[in-house]
Order: sequence, then structure tokens, then C-alpha cells
Amino acid sequence: MIKMHTSMGVITLELDAAKAPATVANFERYAREGFYDGTIFHRVIDGFMIQGGGLDSGMINKPTHEPIKNEAANGLKNERGTIAMARTNDPHSATAQFFINVKDNHFLDHRMPSGDGWGYCVFGKVVDGMDVVDRIKSVATGRVSFHQDVPLEPIVIEKVEIVD
Repeated sequence: MIKMHTSMGVITLELDAAKAPATVANFERYAREGFYDGTIFHRVIDGFMIQGGGLDSGMINKPTHEPIKNEAANGLKNERGTIAMARTNDPHSATAQFFINVKDNHFLDHRMPSGDGWGYCVFGKVVDGMDVVDRIKSVATGRVSFHQDVPLEPIVIEKVEIVD
């Protein structure tokens, strides 16, 4: 289990190491290193997802480890309350950033190992604190530099801890 302490409350996550072993190991590595502490949810889109885990409150990207292999073909779906890895257009480019789906986003699911079909790897789900996620998704957002959908008041990930 993961407890993600945010400035808006605690989100408890259950990770699925059986279906996404490399992705879970990657997320837990960053958690153990304290990487997520002080990062923000920098992209919040009500009706889609909340994304965080890569930028500090100054909107500066933190240096990450090497990208991981995309494990999106694991059968897990981008449904409300699931956590998935964010990435660029390169399907194997995920590092530290993640997002929590605030609705079913099946268009993000794996369909085939090419082009747009790769999808985004789901590796766990919210088991407590969905009310916190819903509060985060509802905050006012705007544009900061070239970033859109940035919360006007920073939503800080204060600490991510691995618990039994």
C-alpha cells in the first residue's frame, strides 16, 4: 500500500505488482528515495485525470531515472480511481510522472503494441481518499508558462510512503 500525503488530504493506493512488476518497482523506488516529496499535481483536468509527480512548485522538472518499459498490456484498464504512468508520445518513456483517472478513460487502454495502441500502464488503484482526488479535480486551473490546466493554488505531494 502507498499513502500519498497531499496538501488536500491523504490518498491511499494499492499497487498491482503481479500485473505491472516493473512499473510498481519503479514507483516504489521513487517513493523510497523521497523523490515525490514536494512535487505537485501540475495538470488537473476535471472529467479526465489529475497528473503529478514530476515537477516542483516552481514548475521545474526534477531529474529522473531512466525510462521504463511500458507494461500497459497487462489487462488493467484506465478506469476511475486507477493510477497510471504518464509518458510522452514514445510508449516506453515513462519515468516518475503518474496520473489518477477521475473517470473511465478507456481510450488510454492498451489495444496493440504499436502507434497509438500502446496505451498507458495502469499499475494500481485508489482504495481510500477518492474524495481527495475529487476535490483536487475540481480546483481552479489556468496557464503557467507553456503549461495548461495548472492548479492556480499549488497542490503539493508532501510525502509518499510505502506502508503494510
